[in-house]
Amino acid sequence: MDLNRKKFTLEWAGRELSFETSILAEQAASSVLAKWGDTVVLVTVVMGDKDRSIDYFPLTVDYEEKFYAAGKIIGSRFVRREMRASEEAILSGRLIDRSLRPLFDHRIRRDVQIIVTILAIDEESDPDVLALNAASLALATSQIPWGGPVGGVRVARIGDTIIVNPTNTQLKNVDLRFETFVAGPLNKIGMIELSGQEATEGDVLEGFKEATREIDAMIQFQSRIIKEIGKKKVDVARKDPSEELVKKVKNFIASRLEGVIYTKNKMDREAAFSELKEALHVHIKEDIEIKDGEMAEVILDKEIDELLHKKVLEESKRPDGRALDEIRPLHAETGLFKRTHGSALFVRGNTQALAVTTIAPPGAEQLIETMEVTGKRRFMLHYNFPPYSVGEVGALRGPGRREIGHGALAEKALRPLIPSSDVFPYTVRVVSEILSSNGSSSMASVCAGTLSLMDAGVPIKRPAAGIAMGIVVGSKGEYKVLTDIQGPEDHHGDMDFKVAGTKEGVTAIQMDVKVDGLNVEMLSHALEDAKKARLRILDVMTETLPAPRAHISPFAPTIFALDIDPLKIGEVIGPGGRVINQIIKDTGVTSIDIEQTGKVFVSASDKGAAEKAVGIIRVIVREFNIGEIVEGTISKILEFGAILDLGGGKDGMIHISEASKEYVKDINKVFKIGDTVRAKIIRLEPNGRIGLSVKAID
Repeated sequence: MDLNRKKFTLEWAGRELSFETSILAEQAASSVLAKWGDTVVLVTVVMGDKDRSIDYFPLTVDYEEKFYAAGKIIGSRFVRREMRASEEAILSGRLIDRSLRPLFDHRIRRDVQIIVTILAIDEESDPDVLALNAASLALATSQIPWGGPVGGVRVARIGDTIIVNPTNTQLKNVDLRFETFVAGPLNKIGMIELSGQEATEGDVLEGFKEATREIDAMIQFQSRIIKEIGKKKVDVARKDPSEELVKKVKNFIASRLEGVIYTKNKMDREAAFSELKEALHVHIKEDIEIKDGEMAEVILDKEIDELLHKKVLEESKRPDGRALDEIRPLHAETGLFKRTHGSALFVRGNTQALAVTTIAPPGAEQLIETMEVTGKRRFMLHYNFPPYSVGEVGALRGPGRREIGHGALAEKALRPLIPSSDVFPYTVRVVSEILSSNGSSSMASVCAGTLSLMDAGVPIKRPAAGIAMGIVVGSKGEYKVLTDIQGPEDHHGDMDFKVAGTKEGVTAIQMDVKVDGLNVEMLSHALEDAKKARLRILDVMTETLPAPRAHISPFAPTIFALDIDPLKIGEVIGPGGRVINQIIKDTGVTSIDIEQTGKVFVSASDKGAAEKAVGIIRVIVREFNIGEIVEGTISKILEFGAILDLGGGKDGMIHISEASKEYVKDINKVFKIGDTVRAKIIRLEPNGRIGLSVKAID
């Protein structure tokens, strides 16, 4: 059977990348089988055949991890199959969505679904990079209307060297300064995801410049393929209001709109805006000739967009009256709750983040089992966005994609600052509760999270803060950067550029745009202003709490760490866990966690209990030497000697001939059960038996 295969190849970052089209998944609008190294991804795109009666463009991106791709059978013991998407898969799907969405005409009302299926991974070639480029090609070669293609690339700086599309092994290098995923159309950047080890803004910009060169090369490669096999785009209806309705709406809001939008307080602005919308709908309904009145809010939204752009570009005027580089009023406090281990409140304007830190034994680490990663996570940051934070009523169904994405960004910003387990042997969890939101709650979570960690006594490397930057771009390419964007500027502006870091450098960046993309000059301007704002916020935070507290909360567990010979782990655990469970029972400690490296963590609410358990473990793993003096309790009397209990499950034999310097005929006349006796080790047998002598002691 002829599968009608067409294969296109490119040497990319030292490995062959190929895009293949065929009759596979032939009922989809388009499909691309992409290979890079031994990583293989299938991307399909489909568009619905009917318009929906909704007021938004319905795009869905699903990223499907398949465990077989990594040669794994994982999941619940009772359900050995893929179920709900992992957080990592959700973040990968968001990455692709954010790169592709700006290039769609948002007046389209037909469903578009992109499904990325990971068929194989080689543990070195990043499937996200491959998936985004394949998705771009699948859309661009299909009949679905779209303004692409786009290219995506991962760039890392290791030491003083910038590496394009680094392998996973390279990303583990201790000299990694930052790694970033950058995507966009030709000559522009439309999406950024970056994690850094306090990278400088200059280094980051060099990475962006290198990324644009690679993106352009990828787009040129895709363009050649599109020219050869691309399908003609279908003419899909766009949901446009009638000229009559546009005129009627504009006339009604002409004298009202600026007064409503340019209101300093968010709640007052939203109340006035609701009244305006209600009055507009009543006004439209009075005209029985107008048939598409439901489009009135679309026109209203567009008019707000144009008004905001005009006012910012021509007058540098923002809705709440701030200067372009002005931060809203700041407030911070710590130690809010007695029983929690650490807590902090951070307020910026109408945005409020309450962060609570919990520290726990190593056994509380999160177990991670995905297609790409199997391991543990000892630092977690979870973000909650309840409906009351924006004055709405809504169901509480657990974290959605947005909450997972915002939490992951804040966690990424703080992770480089968390001390190693050798310095601070705790599992750390931060939860950010958004009490009120009016722009950049994820960056407020970075600030509140930092303060709550310090309040908990976690010796973080340095405090970190975050700020959201915006931009307004004119029709001729003119632009103005906005610091600390809030609701209207986020919704109607052209960029959401979140930057987090310390006084030393950047730890995380995330950027999305509503235009087709930005140039490096714009990003440089935004980074410069973001640094100034970040330093001002850090000043407020350090005034509140200058450094991590010297001691952890009395309600937090005490943890002692010790190293033992990995070969002796079995002796500490004992058959069926009997030894370790007996230690826990006898001492009252909370837990004893042992790693394969021989690292042992003893956790207890009482310091004395932990010290007692550590003492027992030290005895169990103790190495005895011939000539060493030991002390123990007589536990058994035999006809030919006595057994001396040395503790920790160890004992030794005192033969009757070694019981005294005098001749001993009856051992019972020398020792009684329970006696405390000192003896010298005179023999260590291969089977572990210890020979002791009392008479050998000088």
